[in-house]
Amino acid sequence: MTKEAYIITGASKGIGYEWSKQLIEKGHLVIGLARTQPENWPGEHFLSVDLTQLEAIEKTMEQALGQLPTDIEQVVLVNNAGTIDPIGLAHTNDSAEVSQSIVLNLTAPMLLCGAFINQLKNSPAEKRIINISSGAGRKAYEGWSAYCAGKAGLDHFSSCIDAENEDVKVVSVAPGIIDTGMQEKIRQSDATDFPLIEKFLDYKESGLLSSPEETARLLIEMNERTDFNELPTILDIRNLSTEKE
Repeated sequence: MTKEAYIITGASKGIGYEWSKQLIEKGHLVIGLARTQPENWPGEHFLSVDLTQLEAIEKTMEQALGQLPTDIEQVVLVNNAGTIDPIGLAHTNDSAEVSQSIVLNLTAPMLLCGAFINQLKNSPAEKRIINISSGAGRKAYEGWSAYCAGKAGLDHFSSCIDAENEDVKVVSVAPGIIDTGMQEKIRQSDATDFPLIEKFLDYKESGLLSSPEETARLLIEMNERTDFNELPTILDIRNLSTEKE
């Protein structure tokens, strides 16, 4: 019997895809959410959804939770979808792109969390929310003002809902610097838009980027910790791996 179920946004690529794949291989039920289902999706459950269409989020959560068995013991919402755009100094960024960034990186996760908590309020299952944050939400990066602001907001929102809900454990975790399509886009930036470009080029050249596979493994280990419910709400996976359970 499947005891754990995961709803993972941004499941079509990067750590979202790898996380989903590893969980499915371990026998867990995963419902992937993304705009397009990948051809090699490893599971049976996937919802194609554009999370910037905020009016559809309540229904999307209803559809996802409707695919869970009634005797499920643990349900985990993973807000992983996000965007680095727009890359550029704050006073040069396009207003529509800034708005879109905040919607995907902050507003959509907020609404997904709200729908998740509300629709499972009468469920006896253990409920967890894992929000994928970033060191950029805790440190200023020139050229990433929208991304930094969205992730900082996600951190603080996570603290709020963790305080509000005794029966839902919430963590907002920075997963480190991972070799994904987002990093590739960063490396293609212009130095005028992103003054730290050379540092990120060096991360790649020096082999300092984590793989999606390894990051997914660490995130799975985090959720399997016996002391998960005692973890701080705001954390970094690179520091967590050295802490004793």
